[in-house]
Amino acid sequence: MAADLVETLVDVEGFTVQVYPLQQNRFELASGDSRLMIALMLKRQRQHHGLSLAQVAVKLNSSSRNAYARYEQGRVTPTVEKLAELLSAVSDTDLVICQSEAG
Repeated sequence: MAADLVETLVDVEGFTVQVYPLQQNRFELASGDSRLMIALMLKRQRQHHGLSLAQVAVKLNSSSRNAYARYEQGRVTPTVEKLAELLSAVSDTDLVICQSEAG
């Protein structure tokens, strides 16, 4: 999972991501463009799990797939809480999403 996320993010020309190892097999990702990082992560996880935008909308109890698509397109940046909800809809992997202590 971690390797997939980082690989997805480094495939975009001109985009950089930093990986900071933490304790207990955890890591932190950082980028100067968090909106793009989140958009790429959401799209990659949805595609990796073979989900359509409509299927994700159903998982989120939304009647509009466009609401979720805006996050994938980077037009809307979710809060930390919303990001955790979005990722749980597109991935069955245990992810811990939290605000960085640095900011």
